[in-house]
Amino acid sequence: MSNTAVVWFRQDLRLHDNKALAMALDAGDCVVPLSIWAPEEEASWEPGSASSRWLHHALADLQAQFKEHGVRLLLRQTSKGCSSADILKEVAKATKAETIYWNRRYEPAGIGRDTRIKASLQADGFQVTSANSGMLFEPHEIANKAGKPFRVFTPMWRHYSTLDVPEPIEVDLKQLQSRVRLPKGDKLNDFNLLPQIGWAGDFGEFWGKPTRASMLERLDGFIAKKAENYMPNRDFPEVDGTTRLSPFLHFGQIGPRELWARFANANNRSVAFDDGVMRQLIWREFAHHLLFHFPETTSEPLNPKFANFPWENTETFLRAWQKGETGYPIVDAGMRQLWQTGWMHNRVRMIVGSLLVKHLLQHWHEGARWFWDTLVDADLANNTMGWQWIGGCGADAAPYFRIFNPIAQGEKFDKTGAYVRRYVPELAKVPAKYIHQPWELGELELSGCGVVLGRDYPAPIIPHRDGREQALAAFKQMNEQT
Repeated sequence: MSNTAVVWFRQDLRLHDNKALAMALDAGDCVVPLSIWAPEEEASWEPGSASSRWLHHALADLQAQFKEHGVRLLLRQTSKGCSSADILKEVAKATKAETIYWNRRYEPAGIGRDTRIKASLQADGFQVTSANSGMLFEPHEIANKAGKPFRVFTPMWRHYSTLDVPEPIEVDLKQLQSRVRLPKGDKLNDFNLLPQIGWAGDFGEFWGKPTRASMLERLDGFIAKKAENYMPNRDFPEVDGTTRLSPFLHFGQIGPRELWARFANANNRSVAFDDGVMRQLIWREFAHHLLFHFPETTSEPLNPKFANFPWENTETFLRAWQKGETGYPIVDAGMRQLWQTGWMHNRVRMIVGSLLVKHLLQHWHEGARWFWDTLVDADLANNTMGWQWIGGCGADAAPYFRIFNPIAQGEKFDKTGAYVRRYVPELAKVPAKYIHQPWELGELELSGCGVVLGRDYPAPIIPHRDGREQALAAFKQMNEQT
């Protein structure tokens, strides 16, 4: 007679290529799948509103997948005086489980929490087995030629090209059986993951069903029709040229091994394919590599001299940026896309970030916090690395004196203004020649387009030249103090 094992699902919300689940089934264990909602255990990075919404749908999808195999996903949430460790022990005792499995997480707070939970469970006589289903290679397995962490991406990309990426884990789902009487659980709606505010108006239209099945359909379509043109198309926000798989990957609705294998085995794979879409998976590995080895970077710059940077704290600037009311159309389009869909095109993320930290001198912490709350793919490693890159203070970062011109960026990557017109509809009638700098059209002509600056659309929050000079002066001041 087989034993019973609890499998704790976190950011691995899938049945396929799930090593913890596979190990439990291979051991002949009768599996009790469990997911625990414990936001207070995430330290200062409690899940944001947008990613919580996505989590709701991902859990509902996982419930449905287990139901197809006649198994119930047990849902529980922590409460005052009842931690994840307490729930794991309670469920294990109620089901007479001897072993608890989970897939590892790599955020600093998560590592510490898992270490404490594992010790507590083992002290009570439970066996605990953890595995890797979230990375191609775990952060501690990768090092440069000097045996130290990578701090520049390109050498790490070259190193990965010499490695044999593990194949996806085979999970014998025929062994899934419902032979254990489960204790009472919570309902998914009890988690209150869906936002209570009126944001994300285009969520359903933009994402469709955030399920594994719909994700695989999109992935197959991308590989067949879009992957070869990924490099020329990825910079143009109006073109649906990226995978948009980031939230599925973050919540583990697909794992990196499976995704890599699908890319590697594509019939149309080429050098451009590898250097494009497959390189992005290694960029994700790089972000987690950095956070694992430099956990302080969620709050401190990797480049220590930026501790002396003269950031400003201007509430009006921050609020205008958050609302998409900066007067720079490409920036405002990006911020409104974020608010409406929970996602922003990567090129535009760099543009809006540059405006905040360079033109406006607002701390990159503010941008990181706003993205954390509004992105459905909010990932601590990617978010931290991205904002430190924009701020010029992280690994492989853009030099601080590289200051994006939001007008030129708009004209280059949104030539017709289609992206701006979609998310900044008050500028819909402005000709393409002026849509990225409508103030140059002239009051009379602009009025003919239905726009009065300061009434229908704001003037630039700061002139580009002034913002650039201000940023360079701040950078010079920092260097003089270092």
